[in-house]
Amino acid sequence: MSLPFATDFIYLASQSPRRSQLLDQLGVRHELLLPDADENAEALEVALPNEAPKAYVRRVTGLKLAASQARLERRQLRPALVLCADTTVALGQTIFGKPIDADDAKRMLRALSNRPHRVMTAIAMGLGNRQASACSESWVTFADMSEHDVNAYVATGEPMGKAGGYAVQGRAAAFIAQISGSYSGIMGLPLFETAQELRSMGFPI
Repeated sequence: MSLPFATDFIYLASQSPRRSQLLDQLGVRHELLLPDADENAEALEVALPNEAPKAYVRRVTGLKLAASQARLERRQLRPALVLCADTTVALGQTIFGKPIDADDAKRMLRALSNRPHRVMTAIAMGLGNRQASACSESWVTFADMSEHDVNAYVATGEPMGKAGGYAVQGRAAAFIAQISGSYSGIMGLPLFETAQELRSMGFPI
């Protein structure tokens, strides 16, 4: 099966360098489709009252896809498959998004210390009227982090811009005692699910 449009690349609508690196790992050629300066991309990530974490991450990813496809059409770019993703961390039913500042990052890390939590990454892709989506759910358990550990880690600046206030592929690995699920999903793009959905859309992997 071939794509309706003869393209050997996809658009990645994400500012995350990790997602780009993970697509490279799959051998998927891609171009970035980033928001315009007047787009409020962060507004798409606001959770609704009492929204369940998995419903939240799926909804946000769908909103990102709709915005990205509109952006593609507005810029009159060459038609191709658009891929979006969103990652959230949840402790019980509490959603931990990106920290707003260092104190917020410390609050998250203190809460996650020595407690298992879920990391969910949803993907959504679209080509014209055709769409596909999936959601990866993994579990991460931090060791007990002392106040010194929390402060020192936040001081590195790594938690900023990361759901839950940490990066599994970064210095936080020193505190992660156990992982169950998709490592690439925790990083921000579950490769198994992404490859499956790309194939379902007709993109060769």
